[in-house]
Amino acid sequence: MARVLSANNVHTVISALRVFESASSESEVNLVKASVLAGTPKRFVASVWGVQYAEGSMVGDARARTLTELRTTNLEWTRFNNGYFLDCFGPSTLKSYMQPVVYAIDVAHKAAGIPGTGNEPMAFTYTFDVARFLLAALDLPKWEEEMYCYGEKTTWNAFLKAAEDARGSKFNVSYDPLGKLQRGKVTELPAHQDMGYEVFSREALQQLMAIWGQFVLDGRYDLPLDKALNKTFAEVHPMTVKDVLAMWQGL
Repeated sequence: MARVLSANNVHTVISALRVFESASSESEVNLVKASVLAGTPKRFVASVWGVQYAEGSMVGDARARTLTELRTTNLEWTRFNNGYFLDCFGPSTLKSYMQPVVYAIDVAHKAAGIPGTGNEPMAFTYTFDVARFLLAALDLPKWEEEMYCYGEKTTWNAFLKAAEDARGSKFNVSYDPLGKLQRGKVTELPAHQDMGYEVFSREALQQLMAIWGQFVLDGRYDLPLDKALNKTFAEVHPMTVKDVLAMWQGL
């Protein structure tokens, strides 16, 4: 990896590795080491692309190993916080390179399993807009250790209302209280069954989404708008929730 980075005179390394546990954590740590050995990289983007996981959790500890390694280097580094990806709520006509993981609101099947009261703040961003903010941030003279961007900050209840308006009918809605989330359970949506549990087992997906639900209640998706790159790069006009949901009209 070091030879490839050096041969191509790479200045900035952007990690998009899926860092969830020790093996993937080791891969990203090795990428940091390769960047140092190569000599040409000056900046490094550690893989988050969502929200920060709590310390003491498997994912949080896995990602912390990268930061520990980065702090031993002279690399300037950052992490991107962008909330939940809007790609997961669009129809198949929405351009995306990610495999959507439908969470909380299943627009296709007009169903919802919302964490908490539904009034907790949530940030959503389309992947292509995250890329646009990242591209703009490459020109910043100094990086903060955490950077923020968003397409829209709203609530699940407001999202639900916009989805119902777009589909022209009421959804079948359930709310998952904190106690249920703490037991590692969420409302199963039709889209989860359509996935066939190929990427995650049913139990693993339930537990992962229960963690996300607790993050919602903890305010981890409540990104600080005053620190967001949206203010610095006003020329970037990200897609909003309604922009994506409007694609469902007539379907």
